[in-house]
Amino acid sequence: MENVRDAVIDLVYLACAIVIILGLKRLSTPRTARSGNQLIALGLLVAVAVTLLDPHMQWRFANVAVIVIGTAIGAAGSIYLARVVPMTAMPQMVALFNGMGGATAALVAVAEFQRFVASGAVSGGERASVAFGTTVGSIAFTGSVIAFLKLQELMTGRPVRFPLQIPLNVAVAAGIVAMWVWLLGLGGASASVWILFGLALLFGILLVLPVGGADMPVVISVLNSMTGLAAAAAGFVLENQILVVAGALVGASGSLLTILMSRAMNRSLANVLFGAYRLRAAGAAVGEAKPIRETTVEDTAVLLAYANLVIIVPGYGLAVAQAQHELAELANELEKRGVEVKFAIHPVAGRMPGHMNVLLAEANIPYDKLYEMEQINEEFQRADVALIVGANDVVNPAARTDPSSPLYGMPILNADQAKNVIVLKRSMRPGFAGVENELFHMPQTRMLFGDAKETLKRLVEAVKAV
Repeated sequence: MENVRDAVIDLVYLACAIVIILGLKRLSTPRTARSGNQLIALGLLVAVAVTLLDPHMQWRFANVAVIVIGTAIGAAGSIYLARVVPMTAMPQMVALFNGMGGATAALVAVAEFQRFVASGAVSGGERASVAFGTTVGSIAFTGSVIAFLKLQELMTGRPVRFPLQIPLNVAVAAGIVAMWVWLLGLGGASASVWILFGLALLFGILLVLPVGGADMPVVISVLNSMTGLAAAAAGFVLENQILVVAGALVGASGSLLTILMSRAMNRSLANVLFGAYRLRAAGAAVGEAKPIRETTVEDTAVLLAYANLVIIVPGYGLAVAQAQHELAELANELEKRGVEVKFAIHPVAGRMPGHMNVLLAEANIPYDKLYEMEQINEEFQRADVALIVGANDVVNPAARTDPSSPLYGMPILNADQAKNVIVLKRSMRPGFAGVENELFHMPQTRMLFGDAKETLKRLVEAVKAV
């Protein structure tokens, strides 16, 4: 009877895995994304329910209470955060979710190892799964916490360096390797896993501290991948097939996204993670004040209204101001006057891939007006106006011209090649990378200072009056 139940559970797990994969497929387009999300949620819900029917489950009162209370707290917290967290804070939220997944996988590995030791028999495969899950999950947890603190601006977003940082990193990494040897080769006791757990937590902090703000989207993607792999390792430890499949999917998708983002920024993953160690001491970036040219809403309205082609570059500042609806209204007004309007989307615009697409979709801006960097860059040369709204690092020409810049080598939107450039910005404060933008001082550039939402409202009215 128990064998039959095991077989049924395995079949349901397989069906759930297929449903989750189909759901992921539907996430690829806005038209089917909502139903894809619901399909994945259904697959996971059934998988959790089936897991609770596992004949090996020890149905003690304490176990049931932990499951019920933990599920209730997690569900309530998730619903609350989903309702109150703004779009601009989504990267931080993703980082926190990564961290929770990593911590859970690491703690499961540590706890299961204690149970294995108590039972008196630990296989080589179990030791390897425990070592991998503990290491990767712990690094993902503390690394994600540091990423959250940087993105939430609770600590500096710039690379953090301190004396003896490299020797400390090497020592901690060597300690992790030593614990692996103790655990796998020398039959390590419980203490080896706890020490490994502590060292991996410390290494996660040391790994992300030197990473600069502009590279944070790639780091979050790496941590996401690590969380998935840690969950897959936990699945091996628990002998739970659906956890192995779901973890492998997350790990694989995170790895692919990391590769795509690194290519988009023309940087290797090693350069993202360890590039800060090669930077010269800070202080050279601040030079003498350079002139800028300000403009007015009325002058900008005239320039836009009589243009043939306007390319809009939205950035994180647009998301912060929640000005996507006003931007859509401006685009509509210009199109009524016969102006061709296109939106240029950088791969990491808004701090995460797809972030800007979702934001503009909220304002019903059609997807066929959004152009990826490779599609739009050649068109800046014939654009009468490049209207930059809250973007900074992704249009900084230093990425092409200044080898000493931390942005050097990152592909950018060629807004500097437009005939006129209008920059909507609150102040001359540098972008997330903390470097000055030469574009703001170029002859064809005009600065329009102010809150993006209010400025766009006034701009819409001014265009109507032209």
